[in-house]
Amino acid sequence: MDQMLDQVFAVLSAIRYVAVLRDGALTTRQRPDVEGASASESDRYEELLVNPTLLKLATQRGEIDCGGLSHIVVGYGNFQQLVLPIAGGHVSVCFELGHDPQIYVNRIAQLVKRSAPPP
Repeated sequence: MDQMLDQVFAVLSAIRYVAVLRDGALTTRQRPDVEGASASESDRYEELLVNPTLLKLATQRGEIDCGGLSHIVVGYGNFQQLVLPIAGGHVSVCFELGHDPQIYVNRIAQLVKRSAPPP
């Protein structure tokens, strides 16, 4: 898990935070110099409640007639968050504002795929 987190952070210096929720186990890491960071307890609830709910809703919609779901990008006031479904959970990557997560989706998805099988 640590190696995957290191590889995701190496993609771009503007990655603020990476989290993996898999089979109920949450692993998080935040870059130490992040300004305006959310409280760690807030991040925990984001990963345990918000992101799984968003993924469930979007996955169900995607399976009707959209060809499934590959990822979600959520734009918050202080950052943008990329959420990728994996077997048993998700990977969440937060980007500084001004950096488009869409540009990095394929690269990050490949890193995640090597470490975690698809859902």
